[in-house]
Amino acid sequence: MNEPKFEREREISPAGIRSRRAVLKSALLGGGAAVAALFRSPLAQAAPTPKQQAADAAFERATRGMPAPRIKDVTVINVGGGGANDSTVVKVTTDQAGLHGYGCATVTFPGGRSKLIKPMVDNYLKPLVVGRTTDRIEQIWQLCYLSSYYKNDAVQNCAIGGLCDALWDIKGRQAGMPVYQLVGGKVREAADIYLHVWLGRPDQDAGKEFVENSKKVIATGCRNVLVAMFVRDAATATIYGQPKFDDGSMPFDRDKEIRRILTAFEAFRKEMPPELGIGVDVHSLLDSIRGTEFAKNLEPFNLFYCEDLFPPEESDHYRIVREQCTTPLAIGELWNNPHEWQPLVQDRLIDYVRHQVSHVGGFTAAQKIAAFAANFEVKFAWHGAPCSPVGHMTNLTLDLTNPNFGIHEHFGYTPLVEDIFHGCLQAKDGYAWINENPGWGIEVDEALAAKHPITDERPNEIRTTDGSFIQGTG
Repeated sequence: MNEPKFEREREISPAGIRSRRAVLKSALLGGGAAVAALFRSPLAQAAPTPKQQAADAAFERATRGMPAPRIKDVTVINVGGGGANDSTVVKVTTDQAGLHGYGCATVTFPGGRSKLIKPMVDNYLKPLVVGRTTDRIEQIWQLCYLSSYYKNDAVQNCAIGGLCDALWDIKGRQAGMPVYQLVGGKVREAADIYLHVWLGRPDQDAGKEFVENSKKVIATGCRNVLVAMFVRDAATATIYGQPKFDDGSMPFDRDKEIRRILTAFEAFRKEMPPELGIGVDVHSLLDSIRGTEFAKNLEPFNLFYCEDLFPPEESDHYRIVREQCTTPLAIGELWNNPHEWQPLVQDRLIDYVRHQVSHVGGFTAAQKIAAFAANFEVKFAWHGAPCSPVGHMTNLTLDLTNPNFGIHEHFGYTPLVEDIFHGCLQAKDGYAWINENPGWGIEVDEALAAKHPITDERPNEIRTTDGSFIQGTG
């Protein structure tokens, strides 16, 4: 049967099909502007105006992607905010005007040797990375980590973490998104926090002081409080009856402090609503027998966790405690080596990892730790003091993007720190809320920061009444 004439006219030879496909493929490779050109009338195919050329060029950059920035400079910013607000930040500047990033490289506590971060960055990491593109964060992390024969010390890891977290900041700024969007988005809207509460003066009623001080915190909307064992809470006299030793360090009575904590928790559970959470940070100040007994005595108070009951080098004792009681256990601020934390997680001997994220190499490393711990139903509660506002935002990003988040350690900022770091996370009604700006969402007033260097750096001296030093931090 003869086909209608109009049907025969629609037939195209195989050569014609290939020709049309070639034209379309060429147009697609050329971007949207080239596709549009296929459908222009002959009149519209005149030479484009300079304005049109500029528009086409902008479209090309948007659809094809801008060239990867290259690292132009790496600098270190130290901020002496006082105590828990001292911090160190690494800044990476790129060859694209106005594009830079910040990463937290803070070493914790006085005695953390924070002044060693700058020479580590200047002398060892900066020469490795200047001129490299900023898009290969994992590759640069591996390069820096493997460049040293000796690995996993806090200073080196903090320097690496600060550098690589600055690259995450740059990537977020390029994308116009917070970093949490680059790693899969949120699994929760905000992070449950705890705040620190002090017992008060050693000569006061510990239970009464703890309850009254906790009420002030609870009034802000926070539902979890933690008390820490410190020298000032259990100050005593030396065996010579003096308040201090000749070098100025104060004697510390461990048994006195244990009694104060237990008294305080007993009063709290009697007078405060049962849904409120309490925790204690032992700071590794107890020996193995005291620590084990203390964990057992804490069991009736239903803690969210007991932190740093033993130091990392005494980690075998966690197995003994786990076999004898159900007090939740947390450890981590002294960790910087995966060989320390992996066995405790794999054997489920602890309930929370408490790494200082900068100590283990920053966001890149902490993501892997969180994922590893999730396999064993171990939660994380990153260490947060001292920590720069950049570091707090890094912690919060991890909190919001991982299923095994536990609790967020929050410290308020001094007015000086808020003047230096613009865009700090906000704590409201017991939750930490992330800054929705691109990257970490933080800008640093570097001129103001330069006027406030870190000055309060000293080793810790914690002794018993007879003058011997106690293993611990603090």
